[in-house]
Amino acid sequence: MDFPAPFGRELSREEAYIQELDAKTGASLKLTILNKEGRIWTMVAGGGASVVYSDAIAALGFANELANYGEYSGAPSEAQTYEYAKTILDLMTRTQRAEGKVLIIGGGIANFTNVATTFKGIIRALKEYKQALIATNVRVFVRRAGPNWQEGLRAMRELGETLGVEIRVYGPETHVTAIVPLALGQASPAAVGAGFRDSLVKQIPDSTAASSPGTPATMDIADPLQSRPAPAVVALPAASSAAAADDKPSWYAPFTANTRAIVYGMQPRAVQGMLDFDFICKRTVPSVACMVYPFGGNHVQKFYWGTQETLLPVFASLTEAASQFPDADVVVNFASCRSVFASTSEMLNLPQIRTIAIIAEGVPERHARKLISLAETAGVTLIGPATVGGIKPGCFKIGNTGGMMDNIASSKLYRAGSVAYVSKSGGMSNELNNIVARTTDGVYEGVAIGGDRYPGTTFLDHMLRYEADPGCKLLLLLGEVGGAEEYKVAEAVRSGRITKPVVAWCIGTCAGLFATEVQFGHAGALANSDCETADAKNIAMRAAGIHVPETFEALPALLNRVYGDLVQSGQIVPRAEPEPPKIPIDYAWAQELGLVRKPAAFVSTICDDRGQELLYAGMRISDVFKEDIGIGGVLSLLWFKRRLPAYACKFIEMVLMLTADHGPAVSGAHNTIVTARAGKDLVSALCSGLLTIGDRFGGALDGAADLFSSAYDKGLTPRQFVDSMRKQNKLILGIGHKIKSRTNPDLRVSIITEYAKRHFPTTPILDYARAVESITTAKKDNLILNVDGAIGVLFVDLLRHSGAFSREEADEYARIGTLNGLFVLGRSIGFIGHYLDQKRLKQGLYRHPWDDISYLNPAAAQGDRVQVGAAKIASA
Repeated sequence: MDFPAPFGRELSREEAYIQELDAKTGASLKLTILNKEGRIWTMVAGGGASVVYSDAIAALGFANELANYGEYSGAPSEAQTYEYAKTILDLMTRTQRAEGKVLIIGGGIANFTNVATTFKGIIRALKEYKQALIATNVRVFVRRAGPNWQEGLRAMRELGETLGVEIRVYGPETHVTAIVPLALGQASPAAVGAGFRDSLVKQIPDSTAASSPGTPATMDIADPLQSRPAPAVVALPAASSAAAADDKPSWYAPFTANTRAIVYGMQPRAVQGMLDFDFICKRTVPSVACMVYPFGGNHVQKFYWGTQETLLPVFASLTEAASQFPDADVVVNFASCRSVFASTSEMLNLPQIRTIAIIAEGVPERHARKLISLAETAGVTLIGPATVGGIKPGCFKIGNTGGMMDNIASSKLYRAGSVAYVSKSGGMSNELNNIVARTTDGVYEGVAIGGDRYPGTTFLDHMLRYEADPGCKLLLLLGEVGGAEEYKVAEAVRSGRITKPVVAWCIGTCAGLFATEVQFGHAGALANSDCETADAKNIAMRAAGIHVPETFEALPALLNRVYGDLVQSGQIVPRAEPEPPKIPIDYAWAQELGLVRKPAAFVSTICDDRGQELLYAGMRISDVFKEDIGIGGVLSLLWFKRRLPAYACKFIEMVLMLTADHGPAVSGAHNTIVTARAGKDLVSALCSGLLTIGDRFGGALDGAADLFSSAYDKGLTPRQFVDSMRKQNKLILGIGHKIKSRTNPDLRVSIITEYAKRHFPTTPILDYARAVESITTAKKDNLILNVDGAIGVLFVDLLRHSGAFSREEADEYARIGTLNGLFVLGRSIGFIGHYLDQKRLKQGLYRHPWDDISYLNPAAAQGDRVQVGAAKIASA
């Protein structure tokens, strides 16, 4: 979905470029320039996280210094994050400030975005702008978590050691925005994450630690447990245990330990994540009943159940899937925004379906409103669109909710807690999981309703569910700027429809401080009136009796305090923490995390296709074209693992052009033509031609190079060399031609030798070969230096004297067949040409004529027979 520029303001060139990138990818890339002279720049992952970072900066009084708003999310590639980061760094380093500038690279806990991959793009951009960053006196502060976050943060820390720019790096042990006060000089490094980290052990952290992200010093909140002994074990209400949950779903608890789902769309990663969650929660039956993929026939897909492989059915028809699994009452719909209306409409016609989660972003609002109406009529709970889903610890999770298994384990989502939350942002849902796990006994249920203007279910819908659910003891709401749903929750609390304690915060408080209107990361995150601002909604919720902190940074401490009151009042009864489950991990992922190793079957040092961009000897394929290194440059990378000088690359290309073809009469071309006319395929015809290459045809380059260079290195004079070869009755490879002679020179040899004389630093082996030629041609006119010999000796000169190789390397490349490779590569061009020519001419099967064969058969066993040649047979 494209958002236009605010009324009265045109997009800048950089904003338009990011908008163009965003339109070309399934990921999300947003950029709004607020103050190009500002000294605080952000590069935040996630729509919700980008808002809370802006809020944190504004809350500290630095809104006027915030230079940009933006976000990247949805698993952008390394190349996309590189372009995004480069754009921001370019803007940031155009002007200087006496006090320097700050770059905040932040984000919540990602659900499925590989942090290490996106950080590779950012690191690449930081390296490219190294000097500009130093000149601008930029300091970088990083906080990120999610899949492979350890590797991403490690790479960022290592960059800080070599870049010459201060880089401070933090992970999920800190509150999501804890780096903001640190970056702006409002907190000390020692205070960042202190209380937040301890709470994993203490469960109810101390609230006295100055500037702790969990309990900010600016918050005036007394810890109700400070004067009382804390419970010795983790609080876990028995009533909310997955084992004690009702087997059958109710209107307030649609997800149980027996909930089964149909996954619509080919989403193996999401399905495997759901199955892994089931396994660590000790479910007896997998939550995924089957998959539906309309673009393929019925088949099975292989997945893991723990460490054992299992097969999951895939149907082409949703109706068939539902009939085969009548116990499946949830559909996780991964259909695209273009087809989600039709597929969801079909799901709503199935009477067994009670809950549908729509994952797609960009669903047209008229389609969303129509689906909401249809769902209300059918009595179906609709979560989304534009949602990551939801999770009920110990029971069921939707798609990629909760992220990777390590995050699910660290947030203790394998067992139920007491706190149920609802938010719009999927990324911030993970952050709420982290906050709740560190400040309470954990999550009871969590739902992200999606960031679109018209969600299928609202905040109030889920808050009323939680109110009715006896397993839920504490409600948590994370709202945002735009819309009026938070007012409905406030009214429900005021009227007594919701009686359980509610902690809430509405993000987007910074919106009113910007000089220009900003469309935040979610489609619905835009205030159309004063009552839709985050500040107005926070005030209204506080007035209704909801626990509302002063800032988002104070939310963990407030949540901890309210939870502590419930523990002391006996509404939450502590229970022993169960043994953490063993988490199965895929081998490929374990390798990426550096947890396992195995000997490789192959070793390759010339090409790497594992990343977002293909590498030729370490050079990105985009740079290959950007620097226009040509075929010669590519060959130098893949054959020699280094960039050769421009004249050397040009020489390689000349050799390929000169050796491309030498007519249809030579043995290789002849074989190719005969094979083509036999009806064989291109590869077979090419191979038949290539198999003729050897010392007698075309493959004398290595031999010629070895003969001439060895004689030169031994100090033999050209005369001594010729005499020694004659005494051994050996031919001098690289000397002699059937057609060309001293009076009829081979122009191919002239072209490359003249080029070498003009561009090579020196050509001692060529000069030696020319001296040998003067001796051999004195005996016979056609004993000239042929093209094989010229290429061979010139390549030795190139290897030895270009400065790109040591003498040992040069000798090795000459010895292992590199030079013959040039002839093979070049002549393949011609062989393919002959194949195509024969096919184009539609030539039939070739049969060699009798008159071109001498039949010399032995006499017959009985009687003498006259032997005659082919010519006599033809005349008979």
